[in-house]
Amino acid sequence: MKDLQDDYKMSNEEAVEQLRKAHEVKQVSDYKFPTEIIELPSRGLIYSEDNPLASGKLEMKYMTAREEDILSTQSYIKDGSVLDRLFKSLIISNGEGIPIKYTDLVIGDKNAVMVAARILGYGKDYSVEVQDPFSENTQKEVIDLTQFINKEYDGSSQTELHKNEFRFELPQSKRVVTFMSLTESKERLIKHKLEEQLKANRKLKRDEASRELTTRLKVAILSIDDSYEPKDVDNFVDNELFAVDSRALRNYMSEVMPDIDLSWELISEETGRTQDMTLPIGVGFFWPQTD
Repeated sequence: MKDLQDDYKMSNEEAVEQLRKAHEVKQVSDYKFPTEIIELPSRGLIYSEDNPLASGKLEMKYMTAREEDILSTQSYIKDGSVLDRLFKSLIISNGEGIPIKYTDLVIGDKNAVMVAARILGYGKDYSVEVQDPFSENTQKEVIDLTQFINKEYDGSSQTELHKNEFRFELPQSKRVVTFMSLTESKERLIKHKLEEQLKANRKLKRDEASRELTTRLKVAILSIDDSYEPKDVDNFVDNELFAVDSRALRNYMSEVMPDIDLSWELISEETGRTQDMTLPIGVGFFWPQTD
């Protein structure tokens, strides 16, 4: 069975990055640069015990002009890497002085990093315009980002602690699926696969539907009925996964995976009624307008 922890041989670029980060940890310590300890939604329980992220914490520094340079670099914005570069620059260690591998972060933990980065960079108040669900009007809101807290997580849904693997019996077919919480490295793999599919379609002048949903499932699913063979997983997703089972699986994934709760209550200025909303992440989140 293939390793479930995303371990891979360190490239020269990654080795240089790790040395740079270790030097930065020392610099921050030597110069008493202000930092904050961030509690991860996963509490570290989803990472192998030898992974620095098993500490369940991250040490992050406050944003400086250097990070604003990252946010304003057009090439980073164009290729979609700007926020990942920002987060990598802000993360100092695992809270215990040990550098972490950014691509190991599961997406729920990365979401918590995103909110923490915004608070450390531009403060807790996030100004945004939202659509009133009870009228056709938009209204301005100032959202306090410190209200968002991590969902309760104890690792009980994992097949075992410190192993990124979950198990679920599909309600319709009764087949048993094991899956993982996607990491940053797996998200990059999905992006690469989708880009390759798009290139192939363009080359052959084919107009095909997006395969994002099935591609994500193929990467997230580790086994079907205890078979960890990639060909069996691919065949299952392409030919044997009922729509009702697909929806149930995705709902279960969302339910059991560690994450930060980004729900908040909107009060309609027009009617006074309330509506639960999800934090809108717009352009102003990391590029706030100046007065």
